[in-house]
Amino acid sequence: MKINRNKWTTVLGWCSLLLAIGFFGLQIGYLVMHRFFQVEYIDNQLFFIINCLCFLGITVSLLLLLVLTRKMIWILSGAAILFFIVNGVLLVENSQETNNITSISPDWKHVFVVKENPATGAAIYYRSYYGIFCRPKQVLPYRANDRYKLKWLANDSAALTYTDANDKIQQFIGTYGDRGGGRSYYYVGAEIHGQWQGGGALVISNTKGISVTEAGTTELFEWDSIVQFGTLAVVLKRDDQAVWTLSLNKDFEIHSDASEPATGTIRLYRATMENNEPLTLRNEPLN
Repeated sequence: MKINRNKWTTVLGWCSLLLAIGFFGLQIGYLVMHRFFQVEYIDNQLFFIINCLCFLGITVSLLLLLVLTRKMIWILSGAAILFFIVNGVLLVENSQETNNITSISPDWKHVFVVKENPATGAAIYYRSYYGIFCRPKQVLPYRANDRYKLKWLANDSAALTYTDANDKIQQFIGTYGDRGGGRSYYYVGAEIHGQWQGGGALVISNTKGISVTEAGTTELFEWDSIVQFGTLAVVLKRDDQAVWTLSLNKDFEIHSDASEPATGTIRLYRATMENNEPLTLRNEPLN
């Protein structure tokens, strides 16, 4: 066994080795953080993919940096193929044990992550960190029935629509910011007090609750039927089932003076498993 002296082959070999070392360090760091801080990859399959990339880098570096005999090449190739097969099998098994629901925001700054156990229907919402890592934040309030639809309402808010064990439609909103500069917590329903119109829909928020008029039908949702998510969205419910989501757009401004009219736009999104788009509404003076 000799060292390969070709310049470019050597450079590529060392680059492959450095990548392999980087992937190996990433895996070690992940295992430590998972052990002590409950950190996970945003998609569990990444663990096995990175394993394969690490071993691929080692294999390529050995082939490029060393002059191997034919027997050693066959042994190395066989070990690589076996390693890839084992990780492929583990990846498939893991995908059957965990349903990963992952989506990147339109501006590529946030990742929505929910992991569901298909056997029990339990689903957990994760908060993403540094792109590929996440930590569990909360359990979805209703057990899922393996039917999901995800829609980003803004760059920092995403609506997950799903059916629960009783085949009722539910919505969970992942939020990643606010409209008040992070100074304090506020209530979305109070901030959108007034009348909003757009796309053939009318929304009125007042002391009684929030009413929605669409396609000639008006429905009032009292405050005890309204669930807030973060500081960006509320879900309007009827009979323990989601009906609408109202979210604040990026141009919505929170005023410290409650007497000032709200500026910006909001979005109205119907809770349905069918394909649909949110409506953009603007503040209109009350008649």
